[in-house]
Amino acid sequence: MVSWFNGKLERKGEFTLYRLIRFIQAKRPDIVAIDSVTELGDDLRKFLRALPPGTKLVQVTGKPGEQRTLQSLAKEHGIRTGDRFDPYEEAKVAALLASKGVGYEVLAFEDEVIVKVTRGRSHGKGGWSQDRYRKRVHNLVRDKVREIEDRLRRADIPFDLETEEKDYGLARGEFRVYASREELAGLIRPMRGGDVEVRIQPVERAELGFAPLKKEEAIRERKSIIVGIDPGITVGIAAIDLDGRIVALHSERNMPVGEVFRFISEIGHPVIIATDVSPAPGFVEKIARSFKAQLFVPRESLRVEEKNELLRDLGITVDDDHQRDALAAAYKAYLRIKPKLEHIDARLREAGLTKKSDEVKALVIAGYNLGEAMQRVTLRERKKEEEKEEPETEKSFDAEPYLKRIRELERRIELLERENEELREIIKEQRKTIGRLERKIADYDEEVRRKVLRERELEAKVRRIEVLEKQLREAKAVIERLSRDLVQVKRMNVVEVRGSAVPLKVLRVLSWGELDRIEREVGLRKGDVLFVINPAGAGKAIAEELVEKGIRAIITEKPLPEVVKEVLREAHLPFFTSEELDVKRVDEFAVVERETLEKAIEELLKRWEEEDREREAEKLLRLVEEYRIERARELERKAREELEGEKRRKREGF
Repeated sequence: MVSWFNGKLERKGEFTLYRLIRFIQAKRPDIVAIDSVTELGDDLRKFLRALPPGTKLVQVTGKPGEQRTLQSLAKEHGIRTGDRFDPYEEAKVAALLASKGVGYEVLAFEDEVIVKVTRGRSHGKGGWSQDRYRKRVHNLVRDKVREIEDRLRRADIPFDLETEEKDYGLARGEFRVYASREELAGLIRPMRGGDVEVRIQPVERAELGFAPLKKEEAIRERKSIIVGIDPGITVGIAAIDLDGRIVALHSERNMPVGEVFRFISEIGHPVIIATDVSPAPGFVEKIARSFKAQLFVPRESLRVEEKNELLRDLGITVDDDHQRDALAAAYKAYLRIKPKLEHIDARLREAGLTKKSDEVKALVIAGYNLGEAMQRVTLRERKKEEEKEEPETEKSFDAEPYLKRIRELERRIELLERENEELREIIKEQRKTIGRLERKIADYDEEVRRKVLRERELEAKVRRIEVLEKQLREAKAVIERLSRDLVQVKRMNVVEVRGSAVPLKVLRVLSWGELDRIEREVGLRKGDVLFVINPAGAGKAIAEELVEKGIRAIITEKPLPEVVKEVLREAHLPFFTSEELDVKRVDEFAVVERETLEKAIEELLKRWEEEDREREAEKLLRLVEEYRIERARELERKAREELEGEKRRKREGF
């Protein structure tokens, strides 16, 4: 093993697998470079799992099936090599190639992470204390799940959550987070040994993946495409090439991030990932970061009419709305860069590089200017041609290639100067357009602001009017009710002043608490007449209390319980219903006409006296009848005894 750090190469020595892993975990390098991952054998997965976050395992010779020798790669990138059979020499070349961005990163994990939140230790057996402890732990698990959920939402990281409820808390929570381990670093920390455990497990791929370290490698080797994505339960994917032709159109339900990544990789290399909504969903941003592609977001979310218009321009029908949204996003992104692509085509025709149009366009989209992109493609082609030529052992010096190279560079410089001048003019025009549009937007914003303020003021006034109208209706209803009550009270006062009415003391219910309230507020004296609204639930004791207090009469809205009636009847305390006496009541005040009350009391007491006399007479007759029957039985018994005595004496005389 050798290390390359800050431009210095240092020989480290030979390591066992265990010591190598310990060394990597201690140093936390950016890249671990190797010429072939097959040399790790069955320990490859174990080695990948042991790498610290942020450290990449890179196979510098290329992805499987397309590998090249270290020597050919070193020659292409200007690295001098020594003994090809020296393992330290191979390690040095691998490190230098990786430092130049050569090679493919070995991907063992999906861009998905499982985060499990569970209790930290067993509850054990026990009584109340164990139950309280179990509930406390489940509440802690619930709080930790809510905390992680809040952090993921604030970081705008997509996820799915499954929970198991227990004891008004949670026994378990499992997140499937659509992000890499590096993205979660510092956001979610694992926890062990306490009441709550948090475990973070990356999702392993079924098969290893390989991603180029540099975007140019992917651009050179695979077809460049523009991809539109519509995320959701059903994911829509659309891909078009840099000439605006549709390459792929697909939609699938419950499609994970890793599957989306593989589907797009099989089509080509995306230089632009597009969405139809603004701002871009986290799912789409994740895919764009994974491919290191440009993210296209429209200034405002595309309307359905605009999407349909874009599809009509393409002259294609789709299977569902998800494919429509994805294709509209991709085509909108293509239309945005179409003028630039047409300009590139024109320049490439002048330079005779039309065969490399796709590659040059992809490099320009990736961030290179047109001159740099054309230069890279030209140099790469020349190196390939030089490699194909057989090296000559002895050859005389020939200046023609150098002169040809100088002429090419002069033409390229002239081309770049013209392109630079044109670009300056384009920038000048664009700045003027931007200034005009900014002024227009400012005027429009001011007009919108005034319109919004007027609408808000109008809405506030309408709401205020509605509130006042409601208050007015309520006030009118209260005034109307109080007016009726006032008329009734005036009538009651007139009747009471004239002495033709008896005021009643009103009880809401017939209970001890209500009796205490009446005595406390207005007093309860002998001879008072009570008016009870709801006597239900009263018992024998409270009825005896009323008799003892000397209440003259009781009037109720609802019938008295039978047990109360019996006590009042026995004590000759009159009781009536409000319907019998025509009670007039307003809230806590009630009166009854004196003449009506006196007459009702007199009639009721007279009826009770007659009933009592009838009961006494019936009782006396019953006693006389019982005495007569008893006397007849006694005489019969004596007669029977005398007859038996006479018979006995006669027998004794014989």
